[in-house]
Amino acid sequence: MYRNRVIPCLLLEGHKLVKTVEFSNSSYVGDPINAVKIFNEKEVDELIILDISASKRKIGPDFDYIQQLASECFMPVCYGGGVSTMAEVERLFMCGIEKISINRAAFYNPALISEISKRYGAQSLVGAIDVKKTWLSGYKIWNYMSGKFERQTPIEWATKLTQLGAGEILVYDVRRDGTFKGFDLELSQSIARSVPVPVITCGGASSVENCRDAVLLGGASAAAAGSLFIYKGPHRAVLINYPEPKILRTLFNEN
Repeated sequence: MYRNRVIPCLLLEGHKLVKTVEFSNSSYVGDPINAVKIFNEKEVDELIILDISASKRKIGPDFDYIQQLASECFMPVCYGGGVSTMAEVERLFMCGIEKISINRAAFYNPALISEISKRYGAQSLVGAIDVKKTWLSGYKIWNYMSGKFERQTPIEWATKLTQLGAGEILVYDVRRDGTFKGFDLELSQSIARSVPVPVITCGGASSVENCRDAVLLGGASAAAAGSLFIYKGPHRAVLINYPEPKILRTLFNEN
């Protein structure tokens, strides 16, 4: 039985904290280290940090900066972005990262998934999938690098990633990213029912109640959100926020 989680997801472009809408039009929202310090004060249990510029620019992780970020974190951190070799994985763990998220590299080097899992354990590895819902073909995997759809369905790819050794699946809904439209419960249900590992759903969170529904109704083990915890109020002022632990426990009916 997995504990229910609500996880802030921070997007980086280099040393900048940014937010996107449907993976486009990134806007600067602050300093990542300052955001981490605030999430420490909010007693966040876990953090996801994704450098969306690393893979796009075909560069590896910025280890010095990642180590700065990790040293400020009082919670476990999952990092993704530009990771393509075992040497990079090893160095990220030395920087203080607890989990590695692999997305792009899994398409051309699936053996990397197995190697990480065998050496560090499946719990250290998150297989990330970007998904778009199309009008005619349903859910399809979106390759951010190529700007094209992949041939596998999200369920097929999630299953493959777990077979290779991923201990968790992160499903990022591209169409809902930054929109506050709410999670796609059908999407999270379909993948959660198909794989034997925890599923994190991300994209579209509109409220903490929506995060609860993603878990209790959508079948996910965790709900991840960016805009929800970056913006505040109807005018979307930048204000790092996160619900108190007792509020989350009440939402999930936990003692």
